[in-house]
Amino acid sequence: MAHARFWSWAVLLAWPLAGWAAEPVANRAKALSGSEVSARIDKLILDKLAESKIPASSRATDAEYLRRVYLDLAGRIPTAEEAKAFLDSNESDKRAKLVDSLLAGKDHARHLADIWQGLLLSRNSDSRRVQRQPFTDWITEQFEKNRPYNEIVRAIVTADGPQDKNPATTFWLTQVTVDRMTDTIGKVFMGSQIQCAQCHNHPFTGWKQEEYWGMAAFVMKVAARPPGNKQTESPVVKETPKVVKGRKNLPESVKFVDAKFFGGDKPKVKEAQPLRPVLADWLCATDNPYLAKATVNRLWAQMFGRGLVHPVDNINDTNPASHPELLDELTVQFQAGGFDLRAMLRSMALSETYQRSSKPVPGNEDALAESYARMPIKVLTAEQLFDSIVTVLGAPEVPAAARRRAQMNNQNPNPNGPRQQFLALFEGDPDADATEYLAGIPQVLSLMNSPRMNTPGAAVRLTQGLGNSEAIDKLYLATLSRPANAEEKERALKVVRASDKPRLALGDVLWALMNSTAFASNY
Repeated sequence: MAHARFWSWAVLLAWPLAGWAAEPVANRAKALSGSEVSARIDKLILDKLAESKIPASSRATDAEYLRRVYLDLAGRIPTAEEAKAFLDSNESDKRAKLVDSLLAGKDHARHLADIWQGLLLSRNSDSRRVQRQPFTDWITEQFEKNRPYNEIVRAIVTADGPQDKNPATTFWLTQVTVDRMTDTIGKVFMGSQIQCAQCHNHPFTGWKQEEYWGMAAFVMKVAARPPGNKQTESPVVKETPKVVKGRKNLPESVKFVDAKFFGGDKPKVKEAQPLRPVLADWLCATDNPYLAKATVNRLWAQMFGRGLVHPVDNINDTNPASHPELLDELTVQFQAGGFDLRAMLRSMALSETYQRSSKPVPGNEDALAESYARMPIKVLTAEQLFDSIVTVLGAPEVPAAARRRAQMNNQNPNPNGPRQQFLALFEGDPDADATEYLAGIPQVLSLMNSPRMNTPGAAVRLTQGLGNSEAIDKLYLATLSRPANAEEKERALKVVRASDKPRLALGDVLWALMNSTAFASNY
């Protein structure tokens, strides 16, 4: 009965993207427990499946769930030892314990940092000299502390001072121009492509050009100069007392209007007053319709391969959510729960919807991904792929000289090392669908011919002291997070038995597994 009462007003107070709720919704909402949020997810997904007469796939096996949740929450596959411990456990709550362990781990914070720095730090010629690692380290620390997400956003939006004292300023140093600043705030923090109204009124959404420049006015006084050729001091971000109309970071389409919240009111501010704190107060408020909705939609995409609104940064009335009631309720719960990223991810990870197998059953073979009748198969991101390879093979060696120099200067020993080189080669379109495989021949050949992939040392190390049959199981555990099935084992054993050096032949088995579609997929 309590759920019914909660749901009735939550639906009635669902926000249009063009305005504010009349009364702070989060202040009126009761925060549900994590299990209650999981149950709401499952009910609303199943209700729509029933309405569409689409059957749901069965529950994922422990091995499928293990590998999936490691990749989605920790950004890597489990080690063979981690996989065996989980699969051998008979505890009824082992999935919940695993999720809690992953969310509390350093790998989770680093994985979120990979995602968010990719969203927030612009890659362009103007910012090519900006050091991004300070921001990555800073935001990783915020995620490790599980700092409320709206507080993290506030720290970024209001960041000023030298970069070496305040790494959050890196956001502004990579945006440089006023339109990039405004566009990124719109896409990442509001889930909206507000740049479509930069040069003219939007033809479909009703967004006006004046609304775009009203938002841009909040950042018009930001002076963020990235490092240049002769600059030796740390770059500084500051807000000037007034708008300098001749500044180089203004686009040709610029319009000078009063600062105005997007779809909202004009704040009462004085000309010399810093405007970014005013923007942050509005954006990070517990009753703001944008930040929470954009964030839960992005978290859902992280876990399920696509947002409830897809694409994730195109939330507007002409692009409705696949499950609007669910998106509204998750938004309310995220606000009521204090913008707790871990709590929201936990509820998603322990829902039966997330625990569903990716294998179809009769009747849902052709179901669209947005039905969530089964788990979509996602392609590993470049970061996930590299970190999973490292999980199997170990970290690449850093030259001794580089280590010594780094220790003397208290620096990262390999800031542009193997991981960065790998990401540069495998980096795809940031707006691509998570289910779309973007790698081509250069990337595949790079993996197949990699010296690290073609040495038997890792296979020998992983299988030391094991018989051939046990060794093959161990290699499957290390790469696919499960033992080999009977057919796979027999095929691998034939390869090993046919070799005059069986231990080295295990390296061929490992090579085949790590170059397989299964290894490159999150299913």
